[in-house]
Amino acid sequence: MEPTIVSGTEVSNKIKEEIATEVQKIKTSGGKIPHLAAVLVGDDGASRTYVNAKVKACEKVGFGSTLVKLPADISEADLLAEIDKLNNNPDIDGFIVQLPLPKHVDEQKVTEAIAPEKDVDGFHPVSLGKMLLDLPSFLPATPYGIIQMLAHYNIPTEGKHCVVIGRSHIVGSPMSVLMARNTYPGNSTVTLTHSRTQNLKEITQSADILIVAIGKPEFVTADMVKEGATVIDVGIHRIDDASRKSGFKLLGDVKYDEVAPKCAFISPVPGGVGPMTIASLLKNTLLAVQLNSETLIEN
Repeated sequence: MEPTIVSGTEVSNKIKEEIATEVQKIKTSGGKIPHLAAVLVGDDGASRTYVNAKVKACEKVGFGSTLVKLPADISEADLLAEIDKLNNNPDIDGFIVQLPLPKHVDEQKVTEAIAPEKDVDGFHPVSLGKMLLDLPSFLPATPYGIIQMLAHYNIPTEGKHCVVIGRSHIVGSPMSVLMARNTYPGNSTVTLTHSRTQNLKEITQSADILIVAIGKPEFVTADMVKEGATVIDVGIHRIDDASRKSGFKLLGDVKYDEVAPKCAFISPVPGGVGPMTIASLLKNTLLAVQLNSETLIEN
């Protein structure tokens, strides 16, 4: 069976085009151009790459963007003061603080310091609470991206058994909530599994939709997946590979080559969920302008 490749690259490009059109409309009507800021603490290579990609995506759709670079040894108090500045800057509609942060900084404290109306990453307790109650809010960027991928490919979700592997606050837990919501994509029966789950293979073998966010390279193998399943791979791992020009290869949490032939739909790594996270951030920033302006901009 040839699976349909669930391409995040394709879906994110479509979303970016739609956003660019929306920004053009805002410009024409003299409205507020969306502005996204990113805070980068220290000089972690992967974080820098992510943040640069976010800034580039902003330029592509016509958003304003600001990169706030801070030293790795910044004190927690000084970082919180920077966040306070962004909270009170009326020009900035939304901002993210790139994780992970240095060990001496409390990530939870930083997350909670972000004004909920500017929390375009969707990690603030207020955002997560609104998501749980199905109120308009910023959805966490990666789960929101996956929802949009499922919708783009018209993947059936109603009444399906959706198994999520991984219970992080960033992906697994919100994903389980979104897949159970009374809407499309949603209305699935959801099983949330994790490192303490017993009989994991039995559970995954019954999944119509398997969303894998466990953070272990090639963890899911063909014998864990039923014929005709939809598999969404959230993992991304840089593995040294001397035979490649780059010196590394990228792997997901799913052993793609052996799992793909069993699937109806499967997302690749790279080019799957990754690009959708940035597209969702842009969508959330556009939503921030709309939620925060007195007169909602007509879509």
